[in-house]
Amino acid sequence: QVQLVESGGGSVQAGGSLRLSCVASGRTFSNVAMGWFRQAPGKEREFVATISASGGTTYYVDSVKGRFTISRDNAKNTVYLQTNSLKPEDTAVYYCAAAKQTWTTSRRNDYPYWGRGTQVTVSS
Repeated sequence: QVQLVESGGGSVQAGGSLRLSCVASGRTFSNVAMGWFRQAPGKEREFVATISASGGTTYYVDSVKGRFTISRDNAKNTVYLQTNSLKPEDTAVYYCAAAKQTWTTSRRNDYPYWGRGTQVTVSS
């Protein structure tokens, strides 16, 4: 069982930055890939970024490439999402998720464990 707790969300103006964090409980954190997803009002939850168990491989949705960076610190059981050059369309609840395998994946069904989310609001 893995429990995930996100933090770092908030309200910023367009062009601003936020660093989201997700702390995981459980001994298997360093053995699984992690992902960030987001859900805007009235829309389905969408993939944002994923990182492999070792941290050596990352993958992003096209809309955030060059602006967001996913990273992890396995010693601290924490995964991060640095969000830069934020746009109003980035407004959403951001969710951290833990996969069951070591390699990266963008598929929601590959993530059995989810946090409760943290709100990011970007104003123009």
